[in-house]
Amino acid sequence: MQITLRPALPVDAPTIAHIFLSARAGMTYLPRLHSDDETRRFITHVVATQAVMLAEVTLGSRKIIAGFAAYAKNDGIFWLNHLYVRPDAQDFGAGHLLLDHVKTQGPHGFRLWCFQANEGARRFYERHGLVLAEMTDGSDNEEKLPDALYVWQG
Repeated sequence: MQITLRPALPVDAPTIAHIFLSARAGMTYLPRLHSDDETRRFITHVVATQAVMLAEVTLGSRKIIAGFAAYAKNDGIFWLNHLYVRPDAQDFGAGHLLLDHVKTQGPHGFRLWCFQANEGARRFYERHGLVLAEMTDGSDNEEKLPDALYVWQG
């Protein structure tokens, strides 16, 4: 098995949406606020307008997109807005490669929000050098769930 990274193309939006929906389906603490079609439109018209890097896994002659990272600079701050790996492709290194790539794009540091209940993601980020900077009650996010701000200092 080999994992490579490549920039996303507009044609990848349906696959990115599938990864997003699949990963979030396992997050049973999340309220369902949007239909799958609304989420696909969000991926196509919002997420895909950011820089998006894909992790592609080669299994023999077959390639699958295992995960993606979407990042952007907003008001001078570099944000990792989304990092998702397909549930059936987790623990093979795709998330690690994607996060390392984001570190090269934001060498002076970046921030991300993570739900407090997403303990697996929080452990992942902490293992990779991100530091918990703030915990909130979630009143400022759409889901109204407590979240955590993580920072990578660069």
